[in-house]
Amino acid sequence: MALLASCTLAQSPLAKILSAEMERNFTVLQQKGDPPPYFMGYQVTDTESYVIVAAGGAIGGQQRRRARLLDTTVRVGTPQFDNYRRVGGQSPRFTVATPIALEDHEASIRQAVWLATDRVYKGAAQRLIQIKSDEKQRAASADGSDDFSTEEPQVSYSATPPLRFNEREWTARLRKLSAEFEKYPGALNADVSLEVQRVVQTLVTTEGTRLEHGRLFSRIYITARGKAADGMDLSTSEAFAADDPSKLPKDAEILGAVAKAGRNLTELLKASPADPFVGPAILSGRASGVFFHEIFGHRIEGHRQKDESEGQTFTKAIGTPILPPFLSVVFDATAREFEGTILNGFYQYDDEGVRARRVSIVDQGVLKTFLMSRSPVKGFPASNGHGRRQAGQEVVSRQSNLFVESSKRVGDADLRKLLIEEIKRQNKPYGLYFDQVTGGYTTTSRRGLQAFTVIPLVVYRVYADGRPDELIRGVDIVGTPLSSFANILATSEKREVFNGICGAESGNVPVSAIAPALLVSGIEIQRKERQQDLPPYLPKPEESRPGEDH
Repeated sequence: MALLASCTLAQSPLAKILSAEMERNFTVLQQKGDPPPYFMGYQVTDTESYVIVAAGGAIGGQQRRRARLLDTTVRVGTPQFDNYRRVGGQSPRFTVATPIALEDHEASIRQAVWLATDRVYKGAAQRLIQIKSDEKQRAASADGSDDFSTEEPQVSYSATPPLRFNEREWTARLRKLSAEFEKYPGALNADVSLEVQRVVQTLVTTEGTRLEHGRLFSRIYITARGKAADGMDLSTSEAFAADDPSKLPKDAEILGAVAKAGRNLTELLKASPADPFVGPAILSGRASGVFFHEIFGHRIEGHRQKDESEGQTFTKAIGTPILPPFLSVVFDATAREFEGTILNGFYQYDDEGVRARRVSIVDQGVLKTFLMSRSPVKGFPASNGHGRRQAGQEVVSRQSNLFVESSKRVGDADLRKLLIEEIKRQNKPYGLYFDQVTGGYTTTSRRGLQAFTVIPLVVYRVYADGRPDELIRGVDIVGTPLSSFANILATSEKREVFNGICGAESGNVPVSAIAPALLVSGIEIQRKERQQDLPPYLPKPEESRPGEDH
């Protein structure tokens, strides 16, 4: 990733405008507001992006976008009890994504900030009055922690490199790359897309925080979709990521990934559908990264520990073993890359202005802490730099770069031998190997089943009698978290990266998971839902050739 300039740079015109309007609004509201605010903050997210999608050798979509979105935070009451207190499982929301001028036009920006502040303050004051009244009618919360932590103000002005993007060159490249899918007739819909993005964030608060920082991010995403004879929809995908688009792979490597996606889809269309099964399996590094993100990462986000509508799986587990003793879990938002692969979950400061840091969550199987924003929970009064949000949402604690570390590592061949032994020991007809996954989702609410689903794309049956591995289709991994952790037996030596976008209460945020392959004694799969419509009845159109009549 391109290095950021020194933090000794002068603040931008935008930061000066925001600071001046904040000082004016805060002074007036403290004098006249009832209740008066004790904290205010303005954050502007400036996003410049290009997206190009190509399919079948032609450009199917092209978008260039620039937006500046303002988020306004007003806290009334005291840090011990304010308008952000969660009551009855409600997640309060005051800010919305307010567009502001792309130019540093002082009058226009101050007008937008003023109106947003007035609206947010009125909502904050009304809610504080309401929850104070309601508090008398409710039983005391099990966690009476403060609502807002005290943190050291941060001041840093960093110049984010400009986005350099040759649109004409990439348009031609994507046409060529997407045309490669014509070799795979089973690909009913297939495309190669490019997204390049420059994001700059400016944050000012009444505590004295003044931050400007940002990053570049570029991604190529390759997707092939088809429909099996019985109507089941199938897809495969490949991806590449870098900071600057010039650092993305050359065409030869990308064409290799297109061919891999096409071959995998072709084989999946011929594969047998999966049957419900419980048995031993290996999850590849990328698959196990998603596995940990879904079944573990969301359950150790700090705000869930004092929200009584949550399942609170690990709320009382601090200092106790929750994973096998050979496993540790670290979240490190300061890591820009891992072994040459850029990490989606990198940032310098979180969305509350707290400096990013390395946080050891599980040490040799024992839970040590939670991912914390500035919303304290019992025993953890301070943030550890994981307050995050999408523009227009309220901050909650979220994941960043998840690293799974293991002291029980074996080579890939030995891990497969251990799988074969486990299949024989359990007298199972086969085991499973999960090669590729696309994502997953989980339920953490107390009212719902504490369960998760991981969505694999490429899965094989592994036979203990020496038969070749058999590709199967239509698989979902399902289960409950506590029982799944107990099934982990060993890991591979090499770790892999899964870059993704995580959606939760505070919107979509970029995350990464870096994990070794896992050997598990038992994993449960179910058959994916099958659609009723069949593959196209008409034959696929043939490409016209010069001189031919049709």
